[in-house]
Amino acid sequence: MSIPRPEHPRPQFVRDSWLSLNGPWTCHFDQGKSGLERGLQHSQGFEQPVMVPFCPESRLSGIGHTDFIECLWYHRKLEIPAEWENQLVLLHFGAVDYECFVYIDGQEACHHIGGLTSFTADISSYAQAGKCHELVLQVKDEQRSGNQPYGKQSPWFKSQGCSYTRTSGIWQSVWLEAVPKYGLKSCKIVADIDRECLLITPEYHALKANTSLIIDILADGEIVNSAAFPCVNGSPLQIDLPNPILWEPGNPFLYEIVLELFDEDDKLIDSVKSYAGMRKVHIEGERIFLNNQPIFLRLVLDQGFYEEGIWTAPSDEALRQDIVLAMQAGFNGARLHQKVFEERFHYWADKLGYLTWAEFADWGIGFWRFYGSEPVNLQQGLLNFMSEWRAVVQRDMNHPSIIAWTPLNETRNYQCLKTHRQITNEIYALTKALDPSRPVNDNSGYVHVCSDLWTVHNYTQDAAELIAQLRPKEYPVAVRDAETELFAYKGQPYIVDEYGGVKFIPEDRQAFADNSWGYGQEPASRQEAYDRIRDLSAALLSMPELSGYCYTQLTDIEQEQNGIYNYDRSAKFDMDEINSVFSQKPEWSHY
Repeated sequence: MSIPRPEHPRPQFVRDSWLSLNGPWTCHFDQGKSGLERGLQHSQGFEQPVMVPFCPESRLSGIGHTDFIECLWYHRKLEIPAEWENQLVLLHFGAVDYECFVYIDGQEACHHIGGLTSFTADISSYAQAGKCHELVLQVKDEQRSGNQPYGKQSPWFKSQGCSYTRTSGIWQSVWLEAVPKYGLKSCKIVADIDRECLLITPEYHALKANTSLIIDILADGEIVNSAAFPCVNGSPLQIDLPNPILWEPGNPFLYEIVLELFDEDDKLIDSVKSYAGMRKVHIEGERIFLNNQPIFLRLVLDQGFYEEGIWTAPSDEALRQDIVLAMQAGFNGARLHQKVFEERFHYWADKLGYLTWAEFADWGIGFWRFYGSEPVNLQQGLLNFMSEWRAVVQRDMNHPSIIAWTPLNETRNYQCLKTHRQITNEIYALTKALDPSRPVNDNSGYVHVCSDLWTVHNYTQDAAELIAQLRPKEYPVAVRDAETELFAYKGQPYIVDEYGGVKFIPEDRQAFADNSWGYGQEPASRQEAYDRIRDLSAALLSMPELSGYCYTQLTDIEQEQNGIYNYDRSAKFDMDEINSVFSQKPEWSHY
């Protein structure tokens, strides 16, 4: 049997010594949440087969159970290669939704909270090289608690509105890695095109005296610079790159990076491969600049759902193909909406020159009332959000394709303006402290508190009315709540980061569900749908004060049938006509 999703899950930090744990596992639905009392942590196998890394709600998992799953157990045999003797044995999880306990032979080896972020269990003390062990996971996913972010996962039994089938348990790749005890743990990479250098900040699992790090930078396989440094945690290392080849749409050039760690006897301790793109993003006045040139962002909303895999792409090629489809439609990037995309997606965006806004799946947390529910635990919800968002930024900040962070989306119905402002300020400050090199969109759409970008959502279906609403007579920009928001406007780049949403179901297709929908009155024909998309987009391009837009959306998702592609990624329209709309840009835009 072939292993699903066999590619290396972390392409910016690659060692040769790794093993995929994707494939057949077994699982047990613990509806009574009594598994620990029943000793399931000591299990040697459960009754229900499941295909990892696909969530049990998905068809690709082999299960397709779409009701709420609040507790789930997993098992598989874990064989540690004999040649991994005297090395750290790391067990990596791309993502497990939501709270995960990892057991090795019945002993708890790791506990992680957060369904969107990657985590690692050092199982060196629990697993021995050359032996087979029992790996068991207990996963809790109490989505309706109000304390955990879940994005667009439906809080109701049935998918409705813009909420879709849930994801529980393992939904990204699982793999083992052998790492030297004094090996590299992580590496932060920052490009500086003005000073023509890379700043590389390594972190080690442990430090040993008289060890050195050799960094080679390669272009098309040829070394263009090499430097040696003593091993120190957290110290930025500068590697000069005179006349660098810039990473940009149309020419996404990536430098290869090889990091090798040597002991005092010049014996190789560790070797890691990575890459970087030389690019810069900054703001001047009302414009966004890429590589010191103004750019108009032509983004598409991408929510990363798949018919067969829900939150998990069926293949690595499917991730790549989504980007190809968006670029064929004329977009130069995407707003990655209410989901933390896997590292392989960002890798393909890096390779293809596709700009993205990375966003957190914040819907579901108890900062604010949502869908009419009251906050359950403000402190717990805030703690869960801050710890996971920090991990998202730290994991993905090396990707040149990511040009903005969006921690929050549509923060309406806050209970206390003072608390709302304080929380948003802290989230903004944390993001900028972790990564000052990118703009932060504090709350996509509303309600802004402190933001580098001024973003609004508007699904008006009439072009003239859209312009009128985006140019209010009494304010310089559109605001949802002038009394609370206007103090935050400082002349930032003005972007309509949600618009359109035109529903269209092709003649040879049926509605996905009895509650299928889109924005506005459904067009009577394909031509009418195309005309509306063209007119709305042309209206935005006619406004010189705008610095970009984001069209809703790339594909249909279940009952929300307003994509430019069907849910199965087949085209709804003549894509040459669609490209003629979304490839247009203002004269002032360099890209």
